[in-house]
Amino acid sequence: MTTDPKTPLDPKPPLDPSQLHPLPAGQTLEQAIEEDDDRPFEPTEGTPSTPTLGALWQKRISRRDALRGFGKTSLALSLSTSAFALAACDTSQASSFNFIEIEHGVDETHHVAPDHKAKILIRWGDPLFADSPAFDPENQSAAAQLKQFGYNNDYVGFTPLPLKNPNSDRALLCVNHEYTTDRLMHPGLATAKDPRAAYTKEIAEISMAAHGGSIVEIARTNGEWETVSDSPYNRRISTLATQMTIDGPASGHPRLQTSADPSGTKVTGTLNNCAGGMTPWGTYLMSEENFHMYFSGNVEGHPEERNYKRLGLPRGIYPWGAFDKRFHIEQEPNEANRFGWIVEVDPYDPTSTPVKHTALGRFKHEGCETNLTGDGHVVVYSGDDQRFEHLYKFISSKKVHPTNRAENMNLLSEGTLYTARFNEDGTGEWVPLVYGTGELTEKNGFSSQADVMIECRYAADLVGATQLDRPEDVQPNIKTGKVYVALTNNKNRPDSEIDGPNPRGPNLWGQIVELTYANNDAASTEFTWDLVVTCGDPNDEAVKADWHASTSPNGWFACPDNLAVDPKGRLWVATDQGHAWSQKSGTADGIWSLETDGELRGLARMFFRVPVGAEMCGPCFSPSGEALFVAVQHPGSDGTGGWKPFARASTYDDPATRWPDFEPKTPPRPSLVVISRDGGGQVG
Repeated sequence: MTTDPKTPLDPKPPLDPSQLHPLPAGQTLEQAIEEDDDRPFEPTEGTPSTPTLGALWQKRISRRDALRGFGKTSLALSLSTSAFALAACDTSQASSFNFIEIEHGVDETHHVAPDHKAKILIRWGDPLFADSPAFDPENQSAAAQLKQFGYNNDYVGFTPLPLKNPNSDRALLCVNHEYTTDRLMHPGLATAKDPRAAYTKEIAEISMAAHGGSIVEIARTNGEWETVSDSPYNRRISTLATQMTIDGPASGHPRLQTSADPSGTKVTGTLNNCAGGMTPWGTYLMSEENFHMYFSGNVEGHPEERNYKRLGLPRGIYPWGAFDKRFHIEQEPNEANRFGWIVEVDPYDPTSTPVKHTALGRFKHEGCETNLTGDGHVVVYSGDDQRFEHLYKFISSKKVHPTNRAENMNLLSEGTLYTARFNEDGTGEWVPLVYGTGELTEKNGFSSQADVMIECRYAADLVGATQLDRPEDVQPNIKTGKVYVALTNNKNRPDSEIDGPNPRGPNLWGQIVELTYANNDAASTEFTWDLVVTCGDPNDEAVKADWHASTSPNGWFACPDNLAVDPKGRLWVATDQGHAWSQKSGTADGIWSLETDGELRGLARMFFRVPVGAEMCGPCFSPSGEALFVAVQHPGSDGTGGWKPFARASTYDDPATRWPDFEPKTPPRPSLVVISRDGGGQVG
């Protein structure tokens, strides 16, 4: 097949450093990217104050402990190491996991449980088509990148070929490419005080081409999965070239109209695609997260000033606005309103046009996992990945058709978007974001449902949604009906909220929240909530972590990010500590199994570890559970100065690791890894 048509950029010289948005003092560009993801919440005038989950948890745990005495959480904080061992002896339930745990640590390569094997499946730059050029890091081009596997692989989705045969030896992997780490992609950028000042039109084009997603066929031979580089299903979706349509309440709205698209219904590309999801009818959902980083210009007095400021836009981390006017908010005032959505792609039709669904709201989406209500409506969950932001759920107006796939292609075009409000008694409700109800009226600047969806954050503020500690992946368990929410961290939580075993202030380590519906039906707008674990080192009383007493010195983790439920209904957790991993845990990111039920609830075990500077992403199981696909993002990037054998910033010319190739002239390459059990059988 051929790639999507390429849209050329405006030819301009390298960006003048005086035009760049300044970096925070003492931060590298990559640190600024991470920290910009976590700006403190700044209420808009008239925004009601809502309680944080930490404050609610403290009230709830105090009431609960008063009723039933010293609970597990209080016990975990007061027991000595020997007492932890004694508590472990009192556990009669057998673990649902069966693997040999690995140790905390950090080095140049990856590690997996010794009774399993991990194989590199595909890397940045690997060919996707019969005519793809070979990977040549010294001679990159946008044209080449559009035919190669993209950069910084995040979400991974698995769908069999054909769709209705889960036991097939052929499948499609749907992979998000979140962003580019330019100083590790290109030689010479690290010599500039600010790498953005050395950007050229060519680098901008390569970066845009490397963003987006890849769809790649894989085939299993003798139990081993391999990519099919000439498959007619293979496809690159990019910021640079892929044409998309916009549907739902904001489609065609004047706030989405631009000089290139006066209709407000078409857009080129998608960007910063973080976690994602697969629908029951076999389409691939891409979530647009930190889109604010790509826009430059002055927001003061801008017609979208309130809207853009609430999203931290413009930030100009990527200086694309110097080469393409649509990324400059003064030249194209509405272009930024065309990003921040969930995109649906049909992986079974490589000629299909992806669709941005505005009915699911505009914010910094982390994930879009799906479930069904008891009567067959589709549910899509998404977190807004920033500190003090909110949790969302969408329910379609129409039901999923069990046999007619074409009937399901418009299910995400119409429905109700809800945001979560947590109560101190352990209950909660999903509050609808519907124009004309409550505060969502003209008096607060909303003239239609389109306005509510475009300014989803502000709407959630007004209805009293609970402020959370970076709500990232949201994973429903289709076997139990429970829903798990990864809250990654919140260093900006004030000290006034430190009290007892609740999420802490500052909270560097995160926690995992469990939501339960009556009758396990996701159609309900009411739920109860609890914490599964409060992360961090349980041996440091100042951390106030909460784990099962049998958790080993290697079993605890920090900063839960992506979640996955395997075919047996067991929860797995991938972590993202960022550049401060050496302060948060002292170990590299990885994957842990986590017990969620019975006597062993809160017991975690370390299964996989990434190389130094990498982030763990995209855990995804095959339908049989015999393969686990994981994404290793930006190896050699984050916090390499904290790794004593290297102790300096990592660059293309001087990387902390050359994983996975370990060739002298090859930079580190984000890659997908497939994990299987020695001798066969289910992973874990």
